[in-house]
Amino acid sequence: MSRLRLLFVLILIFACALAFTFIYYVPARAELLYGAPADNLSVSSRIEYSLRLLLHGDALKTPLDVNGAEQTFRVESGESVSSVANRLQAAGVISSARVFFDYAVYTGIDRSIQAGDFKLSPAQSIMDVAKALQKFNPGDAVLTILPGWRVEEIAAALPTSGLTIDPQAFLSAAQTPPPVLAFAGAVGMEGFFFPDSYTLPRSSSLENLLDEIARNFVSKLTPDLQNGFSAQGLNVYQGVILASIVQREAVKIDEAPLIASVYLNRFAIGMKLDADPTVQYALGFQGDKNSWWKSPLSWADLEIVSPYNTYLNSGLPPTPISNPSLAALKAVALPQNSPYYYFRAACNGSGYHVFAETYEEQLSNGCP
Repeated sequence: MSRLRLLFVLILIFACALAFTFIYYVPARAELLYGAPADNLSVSSRIEYSLRLLLHGDALKTPLDVNGAEQTFRVESGESVSSVANRLQAAGVISSARVFFDYAVYTGIDRSIQAGDFKLSPAQSIMDVAKALQKFNPGDAVLTILPGWRVEEIAAALPTSGLTIDPQAFLSAAQTPPPVLAFAGAVGMEGFFFPDSYTLPRSSSLENLLDEIARNFVSKLTPDLQNGFSAQGLNVYQGVILASIVQREAVKIDEAPLIASVYLNRFAIGMKLDADPTVQYALGFQGDKNSWWKSPLSWADLEIVSPYNTYLNSGLPPTPISNPSLAALKAVALPQNSPYYYFRAACNGSGYHVFAETYEEQLSNGCP
C-alpha cells in the first residue's frame, strides 16, 4: 500500500471515529450524566448541547457557595431564559449564566420556567436552581423522602404521592441501581434515595423515578465529599453505609459529626461498631408498633443472626441501612476530631448523647 493510500485510510478511520464520538458517544454520555434531552432539540442541537454540558464539567453540580444564604429571586412574566441566567449570575446565585443557559436548553427547562418569586441559594447547584424554576403543574405528583427512611418506607409513601407506581414493583426495581450509580459500586439503591421532594408527572415510569432520584444523589456528591470519604479510608459506598448509620443515630443532626467520629475511631482499630440501627434494620417491620425501627431493643435483639448485626460482626454492614441526608454524608466525610469510642443517650431526654473514651466511663454515664 502506498503512503498516500495509507494516509487516506488513516484519515478515514480517524474521521469515522470522530463521527462516532459526536453522533453516539457524546449524546449518550450527556444523557447518562444529565438526563434525557428535550424532545424539541434537533439531532445537531442535541449533539451541540450535549458537548457543551460535558465541557462544563463539574460546574453544573458544584454550588457557588455551600454556605450561601437563601434569597428571593423574581422571574418576570415573559422573561427570556438568557435574561434569567444573567440575573442569576449577577445576584450571586450561580457561577455561570452560560452553563445555566446550556443546561436549561438541553433539558427543556427553558420552556417551563415560571414567572414569580422563588427562594434560591448559592448553596444549590446550577442543576438544582434550574429545576427549582420549572413550572409546576397542579397535576404533577410529589414524592417526599425523609432522611433516615429505608426503602420500604419510601415504597409505602408512593400511593399518596400521586404516582401510579406499584410499591412492590418499586421495591423489586430498587434492587438494581440505575447506570448513573455504577461508579459507586452499589448493589442496590438503598442509601442512594436522596431525601428530598421529587415533582414528576403522574404518568412517570418507575425507571424515570429511580433515575431522577439517583441523579439527585449524584448531583449532591461533590468532589469535597468524595475526597472526605477517601481521607477517612472509605470509598463512596462505604461512606454512604456509615452515613446511613449516623443518620439513624443522630436524633439531633448537629451531633452527627461527633457520632461519626466514634464510629470512625472504632472502624480504624477493628473494633465492632455495636450500632443499634443496624440491629433495627435486621429485625425489620414490627407489626405491634407499626414501625420498621424497633425501640427500645432488648438484649435478645442484639443476638439476632444477621450480616447487619454489628454487635456480632466486625466492620460495616453489607449495604446502607437507611437513606442519609446531606448533613449525615458530610458528617462522615468531615467528622469532628474526638478521642471517643462510646456514646449513649443523655439522661435528660434531650435527644443528645454523652460520649466516653473508655468502657468504664461509658458505664458511669448510665442513667440512675
